Amino acid sequence: MSAQNITIIGLQWGDEGKGKIVDLLASSCRYVVRYCGGANAGHTVTVSGQQYPLHLVPSGILHEGVRNIVANGVAFDPAIALEEIDTLRERGITINAENLSISSSANVVMPYHKLADRLSEQSLGAGKIGTTALGIGPCYSDKAARTLAIRVADLLAPETLKEKIARIVEIKSKTFRSVFGYDEPIDAEGIWREYCDYGKRLAEMIVDTGAILRRAWQRGERICFEGGQGSMLDIDHGTFPYVTSSSVSACGVPAGAGVPPKAVGHVIGVIKAYTSRVGAGPFPTEQDNQIGQYLRERGKEYGTTTGRPRRCGWFDAVAVKYAADLSGVDELALMLLDVLSGLETIKICTQYRFDDDKIVQHHSIPLLMSSAKCVYEQLPGWDERIEDVRSFSDLPTNARAYVQRIEEFIGKPIGLIGVGPERGQIIKHNTGLENIVI
Repeated sequence: MSAQNITIIGLQWGDEGKGKIVDLLASSCRYVVRYCGGANAGHTVTVSGQQYPLHLVPSGILHEGVRNIVANGVAFDPAIALEEIDTLRERGITINAENLSISSSANVVMPYHKLADRLSEQSLGAGKIGTTALGIGPCYSDKAARTLAIRVADLLAPETLKEKIARIVEIKSKTFRSVFGYDEPIDAEGIWREYCDYGKRLAEMIVDTGAILRRAWQRGERICFEGGQGSMLDIDHGTFPYVTSSSVSACGVPAGAGVPPKAVGHVIGVIKAYTSRVGAGPFPTEQDNQIGQYLRERGKEYGTTTGRPRRCGWFDAVAVKYAADLSGVDELALMLLDVLSGLETIKICTQYRFDDDKIVQHHSIPLLMSSAKCVYEQLPGWDERIEDVRSFSDLPTNARAYVQRIEEFIGKPIGLIGVGPERGQIIKHNTGLENIVI
């Protein structure tokens, strides 16, 4: 590969196929690092017809010789992590301290975080954000509050943990009662015992991951940084307030992994050949019609984490251009191109138009989406199935034209093209990465 490190991020609203790309490139890397988000992220890797849904365990776990790291920027849920680890082990995947490390500085998702998530969403009624109710936002809120936070290192100090949980539960109980009218008791003792047990089970994996990664970077060992969610859900740069609670673009890598900005390396922006979104929030190209249903069924657009049907629509090149510029992507990975087979015509949104007839292309995009009307380019579709195609030149003429138009508009090369869920269903195109083993 021409670049030492690789950062893989989504440029839409998540579910772009990042897990497939991480899995594809992991064999060339020494480390695969989750640096943001929590169990609300769902990456699915498919190998030999077997699906491996991953939420907290990084997507390099299926490769020998790769050390997978859950970094300090992750909202870590030990209950979900252990369930995931146990499931993978039952399927024959080796997981131990040699190939999975968890940051001692990561903040822990607690039961009262999940309760807060549910109560908050209920109180918002029709104005709810559409959270997964896994406690991610409340966990990050407590991280910012500092005195209400539990870190992974605390799981290894039972007496300190007991004192912290008792104090925090007292505060949470008062808050829930006064804000939400919720008066059910929270079992501080039970939570403490449960989380002490998690600490014992995970103890050998809990380390200072930032120090490990900084040394690895200094030694020239290749690191792959794996983003969760998509850039349009970024807490700072997405469609606020309908966003996630962490920095999911490449901007979040240094803080979320504990590495210098120079370590970000070669940035791959993953996009799908259309657009999808889960939950509430603006979605200019959404097709709440037969086209949207076609994309949903063909693309199996149901949440890995929640099972919720995703909202689907045409490719929004304006939003992708914004996200690509934000993270300084070096190349794109275009996924699920096969889903578009069978459509007579395909549309790409290339401009946003407003009631005053003003056209905006690349500025203040998240703020403008709720009132934007899409200006579409229409391209001819193709009928041929492309799941078995492995060369760009063998794609149907109209499929090649579609890929080239996206490259032209975004201004970045499309290095990899996904034509199916399997690890090997990929086309190498204009990639800057060498020696990709498929």
